[in-house]
Amino acid sequence: MSPITEGFLIAKRVTTRTRSVSAFVTKARAVKRVADAQTRLIFALDATASREPTWHVARSLHQSLFEAAAEDTTLALQLCYFRGLGEFRASPWLTEPALLLSELNAVHCRGGMTQIERVIQHALSEFQGSRSVKAIVYIGDACEENPTALNALALQCRLARRPLLIFQEANDEATSRCFASLAALSGGAHIQLNDASGERLKALLRAVVRFVTGGRKALEGSGQESDKLLLTQLPDGQ
Repeated sequence: MSPITEGFLIAKRVTTRTRSVSAFVTKARAVKRVADAQTRLIFALDATASREPTWHVARSLHQSLFEAAAEDTTLALQLCYFRGLGEFRASPWLTEPALLLSELNAVHCRGGMTQIERVIQHALSEFQGSRSVKAIVYIGDACEENPTALNALALQCRLARRPLLIFQEANDEATSRCFASLAALSGGAHIQLNDASGERLKALLRAVVRFVTGGRKALEGSGQESDKLLLTQLPDGQ
């Protein structure tokens, strides 16, 4: 083979590889644009044994969130939960209420320590650098972890613009202080529920959907009491 022919073949291979790389980069950018355009909400649950008395009721109430999410086809939810001896699970990103409910109905409480730190770390790792994850909803009744480590993660949530919207069951004061701190540092909200708050939680979860899909303006314009309550907990500019 002559040097000219060999050079031509090498140049052709380089051109082909360059085109392949260019096509890959173009496709990757297109995928990222689609991912960024989707509004995402992480819905995390404490599924340890302390929540067993209210679990079946709470599980049925969470359907309101999924139904509200289904009203906006651009909203995707991910269900996360922890339980037992270090068990943590996160569902795929889903938009179909039936699939979300199927994921939720498969969860049962098991004794174990809280893993809020793991929840937040996971939430920060999803779609890093993207603004598509608008908030992290968390429902729980206890915190058995290092508050300093959790606060540091909450600050990272604020920088990533992923506020923690924390709904607290029960009335433990130490837990309330921890949850309030996490919400404030992340730019989110902490709302304490009581034993008769089923309808209230339904309304609040729908308010969360309005917030993540439409921001403060959506809450300010609705006139719903649940929206007003959420607004009072959110910091100005959030």
